[in-house]
Amino acid sequence: MKMFVCTTCTEDSRAFLAKARNALPNLTIEPIDCMSGCARAQTVAFRAIGKTAYLFGEVTTVDLPALETFSVLYEASLDGIFPDARVLGGLRTKAIARIPA
Repeated sequence: MKMFVCTTCTEDSRAFLAKARNALPNLTIEPIDCMSGCARAQTVAFRAIGKTAYLFGEVTTVDLPALETFSVLYEASLDGIFPDARVLGGLRTKAIARIPA
């Protein structure tokens, strides 16, 4: 599983990447150029082989604990699909896309 952080969303995208890496040391976090979520910057995505991928927008450092919780649930899931979106917490309203595996 990887978390991708857009590095072109905002002027502070690189700083967000560094803060995410510090706050979420158990995750593999990779920078990536534009994920086309510009209207809802800062964007991050989660992807794992054989699992639904997720793209979130308008993510801030306040969301780092929610991203950590999501990563644990996502890792534990068989296919990345959650029957009840409430487990996403505040990220539920920040979801831009859910991409089938």
